[in-house]
Amino acid sequence: MSRVFHSDSILLNQAFEDKISAIKKAGEILIDLGCIQSEYIDSMIERDEKISVYIGNGVAIPHGMAGSEKYIKASGVSFIQVPKGVSFGPDKIAYLIIGIAGVDEEHLEILAKLAITCSDMEKIEKLRVAKTKEEVLEILSDL
Repeated sequence: MSRVFHSDSILLNQAFEDKISAIKKAGEILIDLGCIQSEYIDSMIERDEKISVYIGNGVAIPHGMAGSEKYIKASGVSFIQVPKGVSFGPDKIAYLIIGIAGVDEEHLEILAKLAITCSDMEKIEKLRVAKTKEEVLEILSDL
């Protein structure tokens, strides 16, 4: 599934004032990759308002609400490293923001693969301190 994640999907050493800015940036990467229309970003923000996209272990995975599929042109993943973190609520600091958009059942497949990677604290720590896009690509090579 390497077509959904590549070096153009990655931003390292970023900082955000708040979670909305982080979610928007994750979506803007997906727009730049030709994966989504701008309306999908609104759906990503709405999802976080209803159910936090923070999944634990310092990771947030913004993605759209049910019904937002019409704004997805192609499956894609964006990755943003935030060394100082960004708050997604009390005791919810995200150092990694991973935006996803999936066509049809690819959405669930991407989420499943990310869940496995994000449960491995050794991999999470390597992603948090990665200095190059190549390091990130190697750790997330199964996407």
